[in-house]
Amino acid sequence: MTEVVAVVSSDQWLASIAQDAESLDRSSTAERIADVLRRRITEGELPPGTRMSEASLGAALGVSRNTLREAFRLLAHEGLLVHQLHRGVFVPELSEAELRDLYQLRRTLECGVVRSLSAMDDERLQPLVADLDAARAAAGAGDWPGVGTANMRFHEHLVALAGNRRMDEIARRLLAELRLAFHVVASPRALHESYVARNRGLLELLRGGEFARAADDLDTYLHDSEAELLTAHRTRSTA
Repeated sequence: MTEVVAVVSSDQWLASIAQDAESLDRSSTAERIADVLRRRITEGELPPGTRMSEASLGAALGVSRNTLREAFRLLAHEGLLVHQLHRGVFVPELSEAELRDLYQLRRTLECGVVRSLSAMDDERLQPLVADLDAARAAAGAGDWPGVGTANMRFHEHLVALAGNRRMDEIARRLLAELRLAFHVVASPRALHESYVARNRGLLELLRGGEFARAADDLDTYLHDSEAELLTAHRTRSTA
């Protein structure tokens, strides 16, 4: 199977992000602009090192520089952008300590949600089913970054089972920041392939009402994922 690694040029992602401007009215707040950029980071389109050009982004989104700077400030507060003196605003690369912090939060949040569930039906699980189908389709096409995006959505919808808006907001921000770590892995397939089956197993446990077992399996799953990313991070740092 051929592995597809997405490489998106500056012109390509600016043209793509301009399409999002069509869904924004001209009174859009900085928070809505931040949502657009956060989603692009979560989907892997803006890797670490991407420079945020105020002129280009402002033109693509049809917003003022002041609005854009406020959106940058919001995303910098979330760790999704950094300002480098005399150079501009960039998408950052996570440190090993930041990666550990994110996984500690993931285990607390995701495993806590699963362990707290008491009943489940197919309708509530449908978003996770759709995410798993999307991951399988992407894997069949050799689109492993696409598998990663489907996996991000799976975990976002997993947290959404709690029905807690604040948890949903935390999950969106956490997963966007975590996606930055995926770019240190040389082979997206090696990172994502095994988790398609693991997500399927987790879904079946939820469907069967085995919430305690699902939470335990998810805890192991997240420890394994953390270990793989830490190894990739160290390998890249050594190289």
